[in-house]
Amino acid sequence: MGLHKIIKILALIISIIGIAFLGMMIMKGDAEIKETAAGIDGFIYTSYFIFALVVIAVVIFGFKGLMSGNIKNTLIILGAFIAVVALSYGLADGTPMELTDDTMLSESGSKWVGAGLYAFYILGAIAIASMIASGFKKAK
Repeated sequence: MGLHKIIKILALIISIIGIAFLGMMIMKGDAEIKETAAGIDGFIYTSYFIFALVVIAVVIFGFKGLMSGNIKNTLIILGAFIAVVALSYGLADGTPMELTDDTMLSESGSKWVGAGLYAFYILGAIAIASMIASGFKKAK
């Protein structure tokens, strides 16, 4: 039996389990779920299981691709990503902030949130620039 068939059968089983938990939640009703949160445990555990499967598949196939490909280019790209994160962390402001629930976000937490935003902006700009450059190369 091929990997494709196994994945299709596993997806069907997980889908049926998810539908059963959804049906149980619908039968309980909105009021009971809002008051007691009863019935959502199975639905949440199903999503955790699916998330774990996806992470495992990404790690396995990522390492498989890494070992069969050019490791030098992979390490260069990984180093560039780490440099972007380090630059973003250096640019981020670590000012403590008050959150909506009247708690304080620490200086470190604020700095990491800012670093994540800066990294997103930098990587987004790089992606847009590479798409524009690719368009110009194809136009030639």
